[in-house]
Amino acid sequence: MNTVSRAALLSRHCRHLDASAALGAEALDAQRSALPDWRVDGGAITRSYAFADYYETIAFVNALAFMVHQEDHHPDLEVSYNRCTVRFSTHSAGGITENDLICAAKADAIFDQRYSGA
Repeated sequence: MNTVSRAALLSRHCRHLDASAALGAEALDAQRSALPDWRVDGGAITRSYAFADYYETIAFVNALAFMVHQEDHHPDLEVSYNRCTVRFSTHSAGGITENDLICAAKADAIFDQRYSGA
């Protein structure tokens, strides 16, 4: 499978997937190369974002909530004072799907736009 770019992931939208949509190891590695800050953790991809304070953390969570609502693909979140850990998996497929990678790229874009000056 060919490597996919972050721009390609950002241009896509989540879609309904059947139970066989979980990515195999080779396909996951090829697509995940566009998301270097994410790690595979069991049947999910995970990233932890750091912030200056609680206000910035919650602002990110709110922006993330808006995006995932639009995509209809919701992560597990762990929120603390200055950190938010995001965990995407597709429960109906029993693993990581393209929808998870799309939302991970969009979460990174939200963070980069607001907190990295990108």
